Amino acid sequence: MRNRLLGILIALMACVLAALGVPLAYLIAASEQSKVVVDRIDDAARFAQDLPTQGRPNASAVKGDPQPGPGDNGRLYALTSEADRYHELYGVRIGVFQRDGSSIAVAPDDWRPPAAGPGRQAYQEALAGRRSHNPPQVWPWTPERTLAVALPVVRDGDVVAVVLTESPTGGLRSRILHRWLVLAGGEALAMIVAILLAVRLTGWVLLPVRTLDRATHDIATGRLGARVAPSSGPPELRRLARSFNDMADHVGLAIDQQRAFVADASHQLRNPLAALLLRVELIGLELPEGHEEELVAVREEGARLARVLDDLLGLATAEGSRPEPEPVDLAELVRTRVDAWTPLAERRGVTLHWEGPPMAHAWADPIGFGSALDAVLDNALKFTPADSTVRVGLLIGKDEVTATVTDAGPGLTEEELARVGDRFWRSSRHQNIDGSGLGLSIARTLLLAGGGGLEFAPAEPNGLTVRLVVPRRRRWPGA
Repeated sequence: MRNRLLGILIALMACVLAALGVPLAYLIAASEQSKVVVDRIDDAARFAQDLPTQGRPNASAVKGDPQPGPGDNGRLYALTSEADRYHELYGVRIGVFQRDGSSIAVAPDDWRPPAAGPGRQAYQEALAGRRSHNPPQVWPWTPERTLAVALPVVRDGDVVAVVLTESPTGGLRSRILHRWLVLAGGEALAMIVAILLAVRLTGWVLLPVRTLDRATHDIATGRLGARVAPSSGPPELRRLARSFNDMADHVGLAIDQQRAFVADASHQLRNPLAALLLRVELIGLELPEGHEEELVAVREEGARLARVLDDLLGLATAEGSRPEPEPVDLAELVRTRVDAWTPLAERRGVTLHWEGPPMAHAWADPIGFGSALDAVLDNALKFTPADSTVRVGLLIGKDEVTATVTDAGPGLTEEELARVGDRFWRSSRHQNIDGSGLGLSIARTLLLAGGGGLEFAPAEPNGLTVRLVVPRRRRWPGA
C-alpha cells in the first residue's frame, strides 16, 4: 500500500513538473531567439539610417580603396567599412542591397541575396515593405542554419533598399541548451524534494495503518496483549482503532476463558480419575482368576486417560504462558537434552546421534525450547524402530537458528503432513502407538510463544524431519 500511494504521488508530481517545465522550456527558447532577432533588427535599422540618400557609389568607393570619394561616397565608404567590422566582430553576414539586387555594402564581399530558403523569404518580405517575420524557432537539435532578418529602407514612401542579416545559430543553440540544462537541474532538484516530501507524507498518512498492522501481527503471533494506542488521526481511523481494541479484548477474553476451562477441567478430572483407578485396583484384588486381561486393559485405558489430562493441562499452561526470550547457547541446550534422552533411546535400541556446531547463540526461552525439543524427541523415539538412528542437528542461518530432529520411522504422506501438529490428531496408521496427539501441538505452542516456529518435512529415504526454529536476535513487537 505504501509503494502504491508513493507511486501515485510521485507520478502526479512528475506530471505537474512536466506541465510546468515543457512550456517554460519553450518560452526560454523563444525568449533567447527573440533577443537575437531584436538585436539584428536594431543593427539593421542602424545600417539603414547610415545609408546615403543619393544613388550608388562611384569607383572611389570600391572596397579596398583607402580614400572616400566626393559627396555620398564618403558615407558609402564608412558604411562598407562598418559592415566589414560588424562581420568580423560578430560573425554575422550583413548586406545592404538595392531593389534590383545590386549590393551597396556587403560583408563578406562575395555574399549575395539568397535564392531560396528562409533568407529569401525575409528578403522578399522586406522588398514588399514589411519587416520580415520572426524566423522559425531554433532548437538545440536543429541542424546548423542561419537566422535571417531583413528590414526595408523606405524613402518618400518607396522601398529603395533592403538591409539583410544572416546570423549563425551555434551560439543561440548553446545558450538555449545551457538554460535548458539549468531548468532540468532545477526540475530534478524539485523532483528530489518532492519525492522526500512524498515519502514523509506517505509515512504520516499510513502511520495509523502501520500501527494497526503491528498490533494485528502481534496478536497473530500470540502476543494477545497488543493494542492500538489512541491517535490523533482521521476520525475513521480512530474509530477503527477503538473497534480493533474492543475486538482484541473480546477475543482475548474468550481465549482466556477457553484456556481456563481446559485447565480447570483437566485438573478437576484428575482426582476422580485417580479415585476410579484406585477402585479398579481394589476390585482387581477380589476378581476371580481368568479376568487378568480385562483388568490390564482397564488399567491401560486409565493410564492413557491420565496422560491425556496431563497433556491437556500442559497445553493450557503453554498457551497461557508469556515467556520472556533471552540470549542462550542453543548448541549447549540441545546437547543437554540429547544427553538426557540417550538412556531411553538405548533401552529401545535406538541410536541418538548429535551433530552440530560447538556454539550457536540465539534468542529463545530456554525452558520453553527445552520442553518443545523433549516433545519432538519423544515423538521421534516412539516411531523409530530398533537398530535405527535419530539424528539431531543444528543449522545457523542469517536470521534464525534451526534445530532438526530426523527419525527413521514410517513417515507421513502429504495429506498427513498438512495436519501434523494439530491437536489430538494422529495418523490412522499409528493408532496402536502410545500417545495423546498433543505433544507436537504443545511444542509448537511453546515455540510460537518465544518467537520461533515448528516445521515438518519428509526425510529421505523415509521418516520425518522436524525443525525447531528460533530467531538469532530479539524480535520486538511488530517485527
